[in-house]
Amino acid sequence: MQYEQMKSLLNSLDNPVDKLEMLMDFGAHLESVPDDAMCSEILGCSSHVEICRRGNNFYGRADSAIVSGVVAVLLAMVDGKTPEQIKNMDLVGEFYSLNLALGAARLSGLNSIISFLQNL
Repeated sequence: MQYEQMKSLLNSLDNPVDKLEMLMDFGAHLESVPDDAMCSEILGCSSHVEICRRGNNFYGRADSAIVSGVVAVLLAMVDGKTPEQIKNMDLVGEFYSLNLALGAARLSGLNSIISFLQNL
């Protein structure tokens, strides 16, 4: 799913619980990681998270439903973009504009994933 579609769906919901359920649904539909993708474990996340890349296409996996959703949204933001384009994006501001009720530990992990993406 494209990021703009995700954003539209999330913004159509007012209830924070409904938003988190939608986020988990996004995570449940993460595309499988190709065998030839280069993967990196993200440090600073309380869950096990890997971000994988093949060219300018991004894939990911996480061992938590909510974190998988966070990964899905972030990867939809950057998929198909070059490292230079990603570096110039305001991923933090864009993600926060979704108004998701994430706890402090997940926000720390979010920042670790964004830092990784912006330093490819």
